[in-house]
Amino acid sequence: MRENARVTVDHKGDYQELVDEISELLGAPATLESRDFELIAFGAYDSEGDLDASALDPVRARSILTRRSTSAVRSWFEGFGITRATGPVRIPPTPEAGVYRGRVCLPVRHRGVVLGYVWLLDSDPGPTERQLSAAMDVTVRIGALLADEAQHGADLTRELRAALTAERGWQQDMAVAELRTALGPRADALHTVVCVTPWPSADPDDAPSVRTVPGATALCTVPSGVTSQSLALLLRLRSADVLTPATSAAGRLLERTRQPERTRQPERGAGAAAGIAPARTGLGELAAAWREALAAARAARAEPRFGPVAHWSRIGPFRLLTSLPPEVVHDPAVRALLSPAHRELARTAEVYLDCAGQAGRSAAELGIHRQTLYYRLSRVEQLTGLDLDDGEDRLLLHMVLKGARL
Repeated sequence: MRENARVTVDHKGDYQELVDEISELLGAPATLESRDFELIAFGAYDSEGDLDASALDPVRARSILTRRSTSAVRSWFEGFGITRATGPVRIPPTPEAGVYRGRVCLPVRHRGVVLGYVWLLDSDPGPTERQLSAAMDVTVRIGALLADEAQHGADLTRELRAALTAERGWQQDMAVAELRTALGPRADALHTVVCVTPWPSADPDDAPSVRTVPGATALCTVPSGVTSQSLALLLRLRSADVLTPATSAAGRLLERTRQPERTRQPERGAGAAAGIAPARTGLGELAAAWREALAAARAARAEPRFGPVAHWSRIGPFRLLTSLPPEVVHDPAVRALLSPAHRELARTAEVYLDCAGQAGRSAAELGIHRQTLYYRLSRVEQLTGLDLDDGEDRLLLHMVLKGARL
């Protein structure tokens, strides 16, 4: 093997063995979650009554069955200081929060940074201090594995970002070739690209890890405007006709944009949307797939009926409109109509054109009398100088109105 060849890191089996070891040490089933509360491994300890119905309170059952916890549950547990703790943290039962049994949380750290948590149900008398100390020694090994996996993921993140941001031509070809080499055999798999925009942070460390998104090959943030960032996800698929894994991944990432940071204001990602590109085999059309995913995400933000997760194949004319330069909305004929003072006239014109010029349908959609519709359309013609009986004038107006949403 070449000295600079990349080794794919997959510690799934290692995590399971270590969680099972903790379960044996403590005499109770333990679970390992990432710092984002994504389930990594679940250790079932074999003793009488350890998995009775009382053990599966709503929070625990959801974590095991869906492999994740809600943002509300995450915030509640973090309120007990688990992100700062260096030793076991006992959390009392709180039935009103769905936590019927107390928890013991063992923070998993590496070089002072929390990377995950080992959880077990508290009991009476519960684990001894000696048992907990031995279990904390195991969390050190888990932390080293998580750090190792995160480091390899960060390397691949840089390569995906380079492939998506390189200039067209030989620079892009070289960047894609480096990503293909890094992926090895996985590069020839069936993939799709998912875009989430805007992503609330440009910090690569603020992006989810690959492991927390099932099927993910690589994740990175990508500049998508003067001040905005988007998140790009390269996702493996089993079938080109089944994009459900991509839809699920997009929904999971969107949920993350809505989770308030402890150091930021809530709703930090309000208005975010996601787009999904058609499936492709290999990386030969990676740049095109990224443009399609970004276009679909922009369309979802512009047209609520597409979102919050839009497929490029289903956004209709926005496939063309998203490829046009922003200057298209500054057409001199339509500039006056797009001013805030004429917002209702612009909406009337767009609905009329969406309804293929059918006055009855347009008036019903707008909830106005047909004569009111005719009056507004005459005002539109006066403001723009366009003839709504002329096909090309109608096409120009329709494109600019749609483009203005982007």
